[in-house]
Amino acid sequence: MNVASLIEYPELLNSYDGFPKDVVQRAKELLAEIGSIGAYTHSQGIPIVRKRIAQFINGRDGFPADPDSIFCTAGASEGVKRVLDLLISKESDGIMIPIPQYPLYTASITLCGGRAVPYYLDESSNWDLTERELEKSLKNALEQNTDVKALCIINPGNPTGQCLSESTMKSIVKFCRDNKLVLLADEVYQANIYRPSEYPFHSFKKILKSMGAAYESVQLISFHSISKGLIGECGRRGGYFECANVNQDVKDLLYKMASVSLCPPAQGQVALELMVNPPKPGDASFELFQKEQSDIYESLKRRSQKLQGAFNEMEGVCCNPAFGAMYLFPKITLPETAIQKAKELNYPPDEFYCLELLENTGVSFVPGSGFGQQPGTFHFRSTFLPPEETMDTFIKNIKEFHVEFMAKYK
Repeated sequence: MNVASLIEYPELLNSYDGFPKDVVQRAKELLAEIGSIGAYTHSQGIPIVRKRIAQFINGRDGFPADPDSIFCTAGASEGVKRVLDLLISKESDGIMIPIPQYPLYTASITLCGGRAVPYYLDESSNWDLTERELEKSLKNALEQNTDVKALCIINPGNPTGQCLSESTMKSIVKFCRDNKLVLLADEVYQANIYRPSEYPFHSFKKILKSMGAAYESVQLISFHSISKGLIGECGRRGGYFECANVNQDVKDLLYKMASVSLCPPAQGQVALELMVNPPKPGDASFELFQKEQSDIYESLKRRSQKLQGAFNEMEGVCCNPAFGAMYLFPKITLPETAIQKAKELNYPPDEFYCLELLENTGVSFVPGSGFGQQPGTFHFRSTFLPPEETMDTFIKNIKEFHVEFMAKYK
């Protein structure tokens, strides 16, 4: 990242002319606002970064965003944990989470001393979600004297790769309004959309605001990150969350919580600014930026389709397509003998399969039991991130292992 390099070592601005003009201009602008990359920043985030994030949200959704309602964080995960810590004050407080789900949520809810309230995504409908399932989950929680505070949704999904329809999203917003729940929208994969004409990304902010004044009581906190998308700068630890329809007293408390950690990483905040404010047509870097983004995107889409096709050719494996994110979550029907062997070794059956795969091929899948799944079913999560030139070998090794495994345990 050229801009980040110049900010880290400003002397290059005066001694090296190999950077494009717009890169130098951006670095000087950010340095004028930040001062030194080694200094503490505003606890809520560098003002110009929050301003640019607000402009990005406005351009994306068509509804204004307030920089003072935006909090920069050390990755979206820190933001999620901070908000959960705010919401959970006693053991009976519950947070509704999707199953399957990214384990950050169950772990953080447990750490905060609350209760995870699961609701199940529908695998037979490409991991869609129904209001009936939400109502069932809420009813079960209330019967157990759980005080449900919020509903979390991951869209596009991890580990499932689904992308929710506009109608499903509206039903979720309505459910939150009717039941006085805070809506937590994990949207870190919003740039990873592989069938945009069929399954476009809509932010929950856009959906909520488009539903009008009748839904102004719905409190929404949405999360985004530099760790995903087409840049994948996960080690820089940059993320943010935006509060919509959230009372100022609550935002003041979130600011106090942010101040405990002093500030998010400055380089992560710089990367956030670069993500939400990329080169524009006419900029010296624009053509190269567009080419790099397009190449990465098209490669991810091809790898996704190739790996899904391979999984569906394997005996006992059924895999929905990834409409978004970076993962496939196939369902696998394991032979009874393999299930019994797993029990003997004190492993969940899908974990046993994944460990055998790892030992025999070096390929690492994550068992579905780590994300949650419908009782009696087995899954595993695979990324489609191996370099494209290695995908054929990657798939060949998986298929050969699977044939031997199935034959061994039949």
